[in-house]
Amino acid sequence: MKKGLVNVITMGCSKNLVDSEALIDKFQKAGYLCKHDPKRIDGEIVVINTCGFIEDAKQESIDTILELVQAKEEGRIGKLFVMGCLSQRYKSELEEEIPQVDKYYGKFDFRQLIDDLGSPAQPCQDVKPCVTTPSHYAYVKISEGCDRRCAYCAIPLITGKHVSRPKEEILDEVRSLVAKGVKEFQIIAQELTYYGVDLDGKRHIADLISDMAAIKGVEWIRLHYAYPNQFPMELLDVIRDNHNVCKYLDIALQHISDNMLTRMHRHVTKEETIALIEQIRKTVPGLHIRTTLMVGFPGETEEDFKELVDFVKWAKFERMGAFAYSEEEGTYSAEHYEDDVPAEVKQRRLDKLMSVQQAISAEVEASKVGSTLRTIIDRKEGDYYIGRTEFCSPEVDPEVLIKSDKRLRTGAFYNVHITDSDDFDLYGHVVK
Repeated sequence: MKKGLVNVITMGCSKNLVDSEALIDKFQKAGYLCKHDPKRIDGEIVVINTCGFIEDAKQESIDTILELVQAKEEGRIGKLFVMGCLSQRYKSELEEEIPQVDKYYGKFDFRQLIDDLGSPAQPCQDVKPCVTTPSHYAYVKISEGCDRRCAYCAIPLITGKHVSRPKEEILDEVRSLVAKGVKEFQIIAQELTYYGVDLDGKRHIADLISDMAAIKGVEWIRLHYAYPNQFPMELLDVIRDNHNVCKYLDIALQHISDNMLTRMHRHVTKEETIALIEQIRKTVPGLHIRTTLMVGFPGETEEDFKELVDFVKWAKFERMGAFAYSEEEGTYSAEHYEDDVPAEVKQRRLDKLMSVQQAISAEVEASKVGSTLRTIIDRKEGDYYIGRTEFCSPEVDPEVLIKSDKRLRTGAFYNVHITDSDDFDLYGHVVK
């Protein structure tokens, strides 16, 4: 156990990562030495930032808590604290079931942890920045919460209503990050396209991204978690007209069958969804769409699923993830629908959908062979430098594997000629 060291462990999504970064910043200002590394946990203080989105994520968070409780009992760590979505939703149950944790915090009161602990007995005099991502990119969260009430989703129960951050506060954060060397910005929110509605009833995401793109030093802006209902079309103009706004849009669609969309409370129809995709493709040629789809929602028939498969074949999403429905207590679907699609049927449908997407992804990546793409270098692994194009978000999307006799700098941009591809990744070499 290392005295004065704080280990912060982040479970779940990038929105949680932003919260962990805020906590680490406060710890460091108080004089603590921090580490964000789940592989080697040896701190006097350990904080687990939990996820409570779906059953698998909740179980992973609980398993991590129990693992760290054992480490505490064996004297390998000192104090153990839990924060985040899981403890926001199940605080009293966790306190009763796992009392060995020193204290539980929710998603919004975690900053109180520093005040509860106070400053370390011997403040660290040489506090080095604790970077949770490579220093050339960062996640910027522009809002909290969600006003949607999709039938399956527990997020609004955890995070509450949508609250937009003031625009100038966001832009100041971006300027500060640019000054620290950040070049690439992943803009995230539970629902990105709702930004500003709670402030004056209008959607201001297009204005925000346009102002962000005007900041000197911002090389790439990538947009995550849009919503198809009442999509602000002016945002497409901003993507098209600004060279540093990546031709990339993450927009979760969940399904295409009107039967499913209605039961899911998505407030959008199949016809409207198809029209939106066609408008996106028309306004911003070459834009890569990332989406998420769900199979096995209560009441999903074989006809509904076939409609979904046919839709994926038509849309040819450049990036797609999918998951099987899991019942979340407190949600509309848990209280009003029977979880009537057998687990083996859910898995079969999931496997089929991802098989279809694998072929589409291979086709999409193969179409890039012979082109030259601006690429940012993330790291080196073995014989390859690993980079990404504007069409690739960190950790979830395809990468570019580059062989080079010359040293390539992490965080630098290079023009890479694409020479080969597989189902998900590209291969190439640097050109002048």
